[in-house]
Amino acid sequence: MGWLADETGLDKCAANFVPLTPLSHLRRAARVYPNHEALVYGDIRLTYRQYHDRISRVASALTDMGLQSGDVVATLLPNIPAQAEAHFAIPATGAILNTINIRLDVDTVAYIFDHGGAKFVLADTAFLPLAEAAIAAMEGQGPVIIEVADPQAGHPASGRHMEYEDILAKGDPAFDWVMPQDEWESIALNYTSGTTGRPKGVVYHHRGAYLQTMGMVISWQMVLHPRYLAIVPLFHCNGWCHTWMMPVIGGTVVCLRDVTPKAIYHAVSVEKVTHFGGAPIVLNMIVNAPDEDRLPFDHRVSVLTAGAPPAPAILKKIETCGFDVMHVYGLTETYGHVTECYWNEVEWGTLPEDDKIAIKARQGVASPMMDDVTVMDENMGQIPMDGATQGEIMLRGNAVMKGYLKNPQATAEAFAGGYFHSGDIAVQHPDTYFLISDRAKDIIISGGENISSVEVEGTIMHHDAVSLCAVVAKPDDKWGEVPCAFVELKEGATATEDEIIKFVRSHLAGFKTPKQVVFMELPKTATGKIQKFELREMAKKL
Repeated sequence: MGWLADETGLDKCAANFVPLTPLSHLRRAARVYPNHEALVYGDIRLTYRQYHDRISRVASALTDMGLQSGDVVATLLPNIPAQAEAHFAIPATGAILNTINIRLDVDTVAYIFDHGGAKFVLADTAFLPLAEAAIAAMEGQGPVIIEVADPQAGHPASGRHMEYEDILAKGDPAFDWVMPQDEWESIALNYTSGTTGRPKGVVYHHRGAYLQTMGMVISWQMVLHPRYLAIVPLFHCNGWCHTWMMPVIGGTVVCLRDVTPKAIYHAVSVEKVTHFGGAPIVLNMIVNAPDEDRLPFDHRVSVLTAGAPPAPAILKKIETCGFDVMHVYGLTETYGHVTECYWNEVEWGTLPEDDKIAIKARQGVASPMMDDVTVMDENMGQIPMDGATQGEIMLRGNAVMKGYLKNPQATAEAFAGGYFHSGDIAVQHPDTYFLISDRAKDIIISGGENISSVEVEGTIMHHDAVSLCAVVAKPDDKWGEVPCAFVELKEGATATEDEIIKFVRSHLAGFKTPKQVVFMELPKTATGKIQKFELREMAKKL
């Protein structure tokens, strides 16, 4: 058995075992980088000492107002300082943070308030009507509203509710944070998009959030003092956990309330932003920004993109604009992105440019905090890594949720066989890098042939007149269903249905060619994802 058979006196204790939590990042940063800029928003500039002070005051004030460990505090906030502060202040009371999508309808917000059991809600002045209407629609008692005014964005306090800065002023900057006794304790509650019924409540733990932040520093190859632009909504997987990560490396969070090409270029040029994340639609905005919205900058900007497979055409264009893009992949259930398309310069550096771009469009391999990410068949067997056979992406590791709140059946189904079942369909290449073919629900089956909507979309995006597109199934009497393309053109550009169809036919097999093309502004979520469920309903009526 060896000497390990007798481990007398080698137990865990306060000196050698501390529960992992991202709260520890900010406590350390306040000591190590006290005068370094932590957060920027317009004319607001906070050092780490000031940031920690404000967060402690919020935690203290909420505790004095009756907030207890295990309670839930919701937010209805855009990416403004209070939303970043809430990510530390709420858990620092022992409570659980529930950031809610500000674009949801009244009924869904009321459901989330009720299902999550929020005791308070921090609501931006612009979204007070949504919070108030949702609470009015509830049968039981709703959360107490704390208004977060934003005067510099044109949203002064309404006076109808207690205001965030007022309660903060009453708090104690020396408040003793409530650190988790067990790293499995819940830190956040996030709701899925709910496009097929009621949204599910995804529960995160302190351990997963901590390890996500540490693994991300490695994946993104970050060094000290990056300047991070908060484009990813903090109500979406807690902003991919980037706000929790920044204190690890003494980074600066630059808040962005409204995502526009002009605002992005301003942040990069004037605020010297070095990093940001965003859906492919953000890349599209940058590439197609009018000249008057662009400002010059003299550094490369590192960008993570996720949410939908980026079109190779967009990846090719954006690099010439000064942005280095790495494709990542994840879900609400995985704290944000948990794979990376790590670039192998030795093997790929001499490839033709189009081949390089095709590789960069892959979702890649598991990030450091994950045990395994692979693609399996319906029997949970590894698919052939031939770049052609399709299967479902399966994930296992420390950055996987605790489960779905009050839904043990859905949790058990999601974790069947010891992996999280993503619902995403992909192929895997011989080097183990995987590439999403489609969401299972987005595969188009026409005359018995499987058509990847992603492949057709990628082809259409190469057309010079196209800004965005989405391809969905349209019912068809002969073939069962056929591809239908919804296309958003670049400003000032023109194209016809026949032109788009001929363009696709010149690149893909005939059965993959859209049988109808609709030109329109595409419906999008708050994170820039195209809402295909709306387009599927439209296609049924065509």
